[in-house]
Amino acid sequence: MTTKPELLAGAASLEEIERLISAGADAFVIGESRYGMRLPGNFDSNQISEAVKIAKPHGVRIYAALNNLMDNETVKTLPGYIQELSDAGVDGIVFGDPAVLMTVRSIAPEMKLHWNAEMTSTNYETANYWGRRGAARFVLARELNMEQVLETKAHTDLEIQVQVHGLTNIYHSKRPLVHNYLDHHEKSERTPLTHELETSTQPRGKIEDGLYLIEMERPDERFPIYEDSNGTHIMSSDDLCMLENLHELMEVGIHSFKIETLLKSIAYNEVVIRSYRAAIDAYFADPEGYSFREEWLDAITAVQDPARELSFGFFYKEQVY
Repeated sequence: MTTKPELLAGAASLEEIERLISAGADAFVIGESRYGMRLPGNFDSNQISEAVKIAKPHGVRIYAALNNLMDNETVKTLPGYIQELSDAGVDGIVFGDPAVLMTVRSIAPEMKLHWNAEMTSTNYETANYWGRRGAARFVLARELNMEQVLETKAHTDLEIQVQVHGLTNIYHSKRPLVHNYLDHHEKSERTPLTHELETSTQPRGKIEDGLYLIEMERPDERFPIYEDSNGTHIMSSDDLCMLENLHELMEVGIHSFKIETLLKSIAYNEVVIRSYRAAIDAYFADPEGYSFREEWLDAITAVQDPARELSFGFFYKEQVY
């Protein structure tokens, strides 16, 4: 029998970590925006330490995200920051830049390394390349279909992580495009977008609620757009949901299932975690007799935004966007 997969989530706060642990999460990826990309919440090193203290008694793992683009000034701070993470008891580092790998191997060689370079994590030779350099896990690109996922798993000894639920990123710019647009227009005209942002409760440094990109050819699809200190992010118009076919990934021993919690409420994320937890536990209680239960999906559907369809993403060559 294959090993039971890890159920991995993001979190926006210490409260959400506590609540998602109760819902069944096995691990979390958290961090701060200077070092990590598209994080639901910003955790400084002290808060990461607190997260570890909350998680450890439950056997839950905490991974720190250092998968952002690293400039020279940020690289200078890596030794001190990674030492703080090591002292806090973090279980692993998610990285995309070799500078992070080299610093971890020098400062905290005991720390596990998870290679995540977003859409370029597409083949087993790349996985094995980073494995030879110390990575323990390979985070697969979300654009791969099921056949490609299974082939990669069959040709590497590294742990394989796949996203199984939530929105996905389809565009990123380091520029604050929305803020630039507003700054250009604020003196000359009052646009609906300007009014919406100025009446929002979101601080100026981060815009994420109620903003959408709509294409003329597909007026019924809304692509969420938000900005943070790392620039502008445009997300998929629907949510990946592999719950019904999760057994296909469990059969081959995929090590980690990622639930993307970005731009979702704690209540929504709790429901999703509980449903995936139930499916995983039911499969491993009786793999031969396993059958999908509609109530698991019904629970998610009941809290799903009706404007956002649940889809299989690219797993069966259906495009997310």
